[in-house]
Amino acid sequence: MSEATYRRIGEPRIGGIVCIGDHASNVVPEDIELGIPASLLDNHIAVDIGVEGVTGRLARRHGIAAHIATVSRLVCDLHRHEHETAVVPASSDGHVIAGNIGANIEARLERFHRPYHDALAAWLDETKPELILAMHSFTPELESKQEDRPWEVALLYNQDDRASRHAISQFEAEGLTVGDNQPYSGKQLNATMDRHAEAHGRAYLTIEIRQDLISDEAGQARWAALVANVAGRVAEAIK
Repeated sequence: MSEATYRRIGEPRIGGIVCIGDHASNVVPEDIELGIPASLLDNHIAVDIGVEGVTGRLARRHGIAAHIATVSRLVCDLHRHEHETAVVPASSDGHVIAGNIGANIEARLERFHRPYHDALAAWLDETKPELILAMHSFTPELESKQEDRPWEVALLYNQDDRASRHAISQFEAEGLTVGDNQPYSGKQLNATMDRHAEAHGRAYLTIEIRQDLISDEAGQARWAALVANVAGRVAEAIK
């Protein structure tokens, strides 16, 4: 295992459901200086707030093993393609990431991005999941611009929407306001699932939960149970 790239939680069931958290960590290795206030590491630009708690509960309480990042997306964004400038962001939501300007991007890719995705690819080949959950969270609003974000949960997808269509209906049946490729579109932001799911014909759900709903343990427990329930029903529906 690479020293600051990923960790695993729970034991996967072969042919079962697994989850992935590309943005679950705000850790910055000691030898990397981002040049930003420490307070920003608790901000959405550094980590998907609540996702580590939700994925941990999915693994420990609901039998859905997890592969999650152990490095902040400000160090290397694991949910971006290698060629994208945002893979080592020089700015995010109006904040300049000074330490990334002129950074050795190839070194970051070799140290973080490639080990993470190589390990994930091997894990998925071994576990042969019937459904992959890619867990993310989104902010009620962006700092850099005003926009209406009324959704409580959203499903993102690129070409393969077979699982998402079922999940949208299931979450709506729970009385939730559900985004369909909102507040981001999986047509543009779906790098990990494009690579590890769509390219292999694997069914998946990219789930975005509004971060204020999972910012504490009670919310994380509630949403882990809800996601596990919906995922189980979706897995049955797409067999």
